[in-house]
Amino acid sequence: RYCSPKDAQAFVDPAAERYWMLSRKKSAQGAGQSGAGAAAVAAPTSYDAATCHAGGVDLYVGGSEHAVLHLLYARFWHKMLFDLGQVSTPEPMGKLFHQGLITSHAYQRADRTLVPIDEVEDRGEGQCVEKATGEPVTQIVAKMSKSLRNVVNPDDVIAEYGADTFRLYEMYMGPLEASKPWNTRDIVGVFRFLQRAWRLAVDERTGDVLCAAVADVGIEKQLHRTIAKVGEDIERLSFNTAIAAMIELVNAATRPSDMTDATKGGMTRDQLVRFACVLWPFAPHIADEMGERLGVAGGLQGMPWPTFDPAMLVDNEVEIAVQVQGKVRARIMVPRAASPAEIEAMALAHPQVVPHLGTSPPKKVVVVPGRMVNIVL
Repeated sequence: RYCSPKDAQAFVDPAAERYWMLSRKKSAQGAGQSGAGAAAVAAPTSYDAATCHAGGVDLYVGGSEHAVLHLLYARFWHKMLFDLGQVSTPEPMGKLFHQGLITSHAYQRADRTLVPIDEVEDRGEGQCVEKATGEPVTQIVAKMSKSLRNVVNPDDVIAEYGADTFRLYEMYMGPLEASKPWNTRDIVGVFRFLQRAWRLAVDERTGDVLCAAVADVGIEKQLHRTIAKVGEDIERLSFNTAIAAMIELVNAATRPSDMTDATKGGMTRDQLVRFACVLWPFAPHIADEMGERLGVAGGLQGMPWPTFDPAMLVDNEVEIAVQVQGKVRARIMVPRAASPAEIEAMALAHPQVVPHLGTSPPKKVVVVPGRMVNIVL
C-alpha cells in the first residue's frame, strides 16, 4: 500500500507498483560495476521478463537467524500477492543470499557446557584448563557471544590495522556463504598485502610516486586478468577469490628489494590507476589515497570501471612436463601453437633434460600437445 496509500479503488496502482518493483537488467558492459563508476539503472514502466527483474530490493542478504523475516514476512506474502495478480514480480528481491557467520574460539567442558574464554588458562601444547577447577577444557569454534566473552571489538582491530585491513580480512576469510572462525593473527597477512600495494605507487622513504617508465607485457596481461576476475567475482559475491587475484597481481608486480631504479619494475601510472580502481570497492581509503598521489582528478569514485581485452585473457604459452624413462625431468613453457616437432626439439634441448639422455639417440619420443613429452631411451 505504500506505493499508493490513498488509492481507494485498488489494492495498489499498477503503474506505481511497476515503477517501484521493476528495474532494468544490467547490460554486459555494466557487469561488475559495484564499486568505482557504478552506473544508475532507470526503472521501466512495463514488465518484460527478458529485460527486467525484481527491483524493489536488488540484493537481500540474510542468514538462517533471520529466516522468519525473509521467508515469511517478505517472500511468502509477496508470492501470495503475485498469485492474486496484485504485484508484477514473482519475487520481492532481485537476489536473495544467505551469508555465513563469523565465529570465534570458545571452550567447553567434558559435559559440553561452555566456559568463558577469560576463565580458561592456556598451559601450552594444546592443553587448556578451567582456572576455577583445573579441569581440562576443549577449544571449539562457536558463535560470538557476550556471555562467552569471545566477541572481537572492531574498534580495537581498526585502531591497530586500519579500517581497510579490517574489511578486507572479513571478505578474504572465505566464501561469503560459509561460516568462518575469526583469527586476529591471520589479519597480519592482509595488512602486509595493503602495504605492498601502497609501495607499488609510493616510496615510503621519500614519499615520491613510483611509476615504471615502460609497461611490462606480463604485468599488463595479468592486470587484464585481474580486472576481469574481480568484476566477475563481485557479481557472484565471491569476494575472497577477487582479493586472491589482486594479491597475485601485487606479488607479480612488486619490485625486488635491491632494485634502486624506480623507473624499472612495478607498474606504470596508467596501470596503477586501473589497479587502484579495482582495489577501491574492497579498500576504499588506501585506494583513494593512491589515486590522489597518482594525480586522479575528482577521486576514484568518478572513474569508470576498467575495461579488459579478452585477447589478454588467453595464454599464448602452455607448460608441459618432460619425462625421460617415465620420470619427470623438467617442465617447459612452449607456444600454444607449436607443432609436435617443435615441442620435441625444445624438450630434447632443455638443459635439465640433456644430462639424462646419454650418448645414444632416443628410441622414441611421444609428444602429447599441451600436456607432456615422454622420451624413451
